Amino acid sequence: MADGIIAEHLSKVYPGGSEALRDVSLEVEPGTFVVLLGPSGSGKTTLLRCLAGIERVSSGRIVLGGRTVAGERVHVPPDRRDLSMVFQDYALWPHLTVRDNVAFALRRRKLGPGERRRRAESMLRRVGLGGLTGRYPNELSGGEQQRVALARALAADTGLILLDEPLSNLDADLRERMRVEISALVREAGATTVYITHDQAEAFALADRVGILDRGQLAQTGTPEEIYSSPATAFVARFTGLAGEIPVRVRHLGRDGMAEVEPAGGAGAGLARPLRARAPREPLPGGTALLAIRPTGISLCAGGDGGHHLTGTVADVAFRGRGYDHAIDVPGHGRLTGVFSRTRAARGDTVGLRFDAESCHVFAGPPGTPAGPSR
Repeated sequence: MADGIIAEHLSKVYPGGSEALRDVSLEVEPGTFVVLLGPSGSGKTTLLRCLAGIERVSSGRIVLGGRTVAGERVHVPPDRRDLSMVFQDYALWPHLTVRDNVAFALRRRKLGPGERRRRAESMLRRVGLGGLTGRYPNELSGGEQQRVALARALAADTGLILLDEPLSNLDADLRERMRVEISALVREAGATTVYITHDQAEAFALADRVGILDRGQLAQTGTPEEIYSSPATAFVARFTGLAGEIPVRVRHLGRDGMAEVEPAGGAGAGLARPLRARAPREPLPGGTALLAIRPTGISLCAGGDGGHHLTGTVADVAFRGRGYDHAIDVPGHGRLTGVFSRTRAARGDTVGLRFDAESCHVFAGPPGTPAGPSR
């Protein structure tokens, strides 16, 4: 049976005072696939290494499957935490065959050599490597090595798998194919899985739940849909995909959780019709505000049809197969990117921009943002 994970108030401070984790609490239900997402230096790798026992926590507590493995005067080493880990560089034994690399994970299961061999070969067939069991790691492609590492983790049958950016060394097409394989295999095994990445698309495609890390703190947890539709902070919104940000003045906060805003320059800043957006969760300190706009929240329309909010000029256009992504320069408000349309607008064209209120979010702006609200 899969084990759950409880991390309570974790901190990790390195010699010299560098704080990698600050008061991180996370609970992972048994059998859940959780992705930790964040930029370099956000603390996601440190958190994974603390769960694995590779790093000692400075304070806080970790419970795996009901057993405290890290806490005050407690540190259970990695080999006694009954978990499997897939590293970014796969960490395969170069002197062992593919079969023996996978069988090595079963050495603590008190199985005979023949049974270990049988289970290793069975798992290798499941990941599509049944014909390569006698090869050595240096005779395999990157994708094949990744599948060996995954087979080793699954064969151990620990119920808890930690994956440290396992797809980062693969090309785009192979990354997508391996993402699907990882998702299918770990869910078939019913394993509790913690996976780290800096790729938002990868995180949203894989996860049951996502945790966003920002400078050592857990900024938000939730389903991919919750995080995309209701980002808790401007950082979360930016890291999970924005077309751009516009400084705004909040004209009215409604009881329905929506706000009416106008560009910071006021009514003369090119706004053709009232613009609504999701209201901020917190009061706006000093009245500063930013309108964060998801790419899915913008549509192109003819500049003179009266249905647009702002107008802009097409700076660039890229064909994406299903349609076109546009970069639009909006006078006085900067550039919006990833504006999708099924039809192509030519570079230099003036276009109208219509914003979907549900995909636009108001956050407190940085000090000096020229926006003053009214209620």
